[in-house]
Amino acid sequence: MELYVEDVGTVTVVSIVGEMDGSTAPEAQDKVLQILGPGVRILLDLTALEYMSSAGARTLLLIHRQITQNEGDLILAGLSIEIADMLAATGFLDYFDVANTVDDGLAMYGE
Repeated sequence: MELYVEDVGTVTVVSIVGEMDGSTAPEAQDKVLQILGPGVRILLDLTALEYMSSAGARTLLLIHRQITQNEGDLILAGLSIEIADMLAATGFLDYFDVANTVDDGLAMYGE
């Protein structure tokens, strides 16, 4: 798994590439939580995420909780059908704003 962080206006875009499972989810969690601050606006680009286990889904939910506690916002972009179905089946998808593409997510933020 690789993570790339880029600021686009007032939004921090975090791209996750590869697989997020029990061995890589803690790294994703640590890297995203490092950029948290009051009112942070994060767009998680999951376009190149090939696989996510239940550990990855729990990590997304934990990141969501931390961001909302800091009065920030989180949008997921580029979910594959398989990952979206898994998140929907667990009920986790209900917690997130979702965009089809990164550009759509940025537009949701007004960027």
